[in-house]
Amino acid sequence: MEQLNTAYLSVGSNMGDREGLLTKSIELLNGYPEILIESVSSIYETDPVGFTDQPLFLNLAIKLKTGLSPQVLLSKLQEVENNLDRKRVQKWGPRTIDLDILLYNSVSIQTEDLEIPHPRMLERAFVLLPLSEIAPDNVYPDKTISLHQVLCEQRDKEGVRIWKKIDWEDASVRSES
Repeated sequence: MEQLNTAYLSVGSNMGDREGLLTKSIELLNGYPEILIESVSSIYETDPVGFTDQPLFLNLAIKLKTGLSPQVLLSKLQEVENNLDRKRVQKWGPRTIDLDILLYNSVSIQTEDLEIPHPRMLERAFVLLPLSEIAPDNVYPDKTISLHQVLCEQRDKEGVRIWKKIDWEDASVRSES
């Protein structure tokens, strides 16, 4: 890989084998030679946001290094979603898997199909809790406070509960490639 960029992802699932789908998405991402997963947060069980009449989600955050541009990384995430039978039927509706780029280096990008930093991440405890676990000192672009400080100011955290700790070195989660 040429220049390595740091990206943070949010991964969620609320259909089928939620934990299995999270694990499989990590394995698929880890299978790309241009992506090196550095850390994975614990898994959090979260109440749905937006459309609330649906099953609970499992969410986690991933830190990775990549030589891919943000647009190419997005296409790889969409490949993983397609491989795991993601259907885009209803906005904020149930899904087998959802992968979002939260941060990419310290850049701000706004195109028709990609917005970085993720536009609603600072409003969502289900994103901030796992992310601040693996990147507490990171500063949100165009802000002067850390993600941990943003999380401390977040009012609506009761719908997010730790579900399972992940040991990223554990072979049951990490792909043996």
